[in-house]
Amino acid sequence: MKLDPFYLIVDRASWLPRLLPQGVKLVQLRAKDMDEAELRREIATARDVCARFGAQLIINDYWKLAIELGCDFVHLGQEDLAEADVPAMRRAGLKLGISTHDEAELEAALLAGPDYVALGPVYPTILKKMRWAPQGLERVSQWKARIGDLPLVGIGGLTIERAPGVRQAGADSLAVVTDVLLNDNPEARAREWVLATR
Repeated sequence: MKLDPFYLIVDRASWLPRLLPQGVKLVQLRAKDMDEAELRREIATARDVCARFGAQLIINDYWKLAIELGCDFVHLGQEDLAEADVPAMRRAGLKLGISTHDEAELEAALLAGPDYVALGPVYPTILKKMRWAPQGLERVSQWKARIGDLPLVGIGGLTIERAPGVRQAGADSLAVVTDVLLNDNPEARAREWVLATR
């Protein structure tokens, strides 16, 4: 499986009509702090907008809703992976991405047979409080050597200036949140990322 080299993460489906027209082809919906009815609407909206623009949608965490709403890709953190019914996801045809931060988590992820592995934070990140120190480029290279042909997603503190080094270290795809969503012009920044990763 091949992932688009630019992997945008958004917290609301309302970003998608603004950012997908910039050439974004891979997006994760990481929606938090919503009740189930809101989540269902948010995921369904994101699914429909991504279909309209020919973009791949990845749902963060909510694998049951992803199955119910006919999505085709889920991303799980380690806590969610421990509680998820991976065989049920596979029977439903869901592809699976998994977060990793250390060797034990990589082992757990590989046992689940993921479609990609994410490693982070590569650099310091302001998105959320992390109990892991920045991994650095050497760790990116180590992870890529371990997982071989499986796509590797680098995440955490990524900027366009840092992108070439992360890709040269072995990341197949670069996951970006704040560098786009907190930019003064998110549309222009998303377009810059698309061009920088082609």
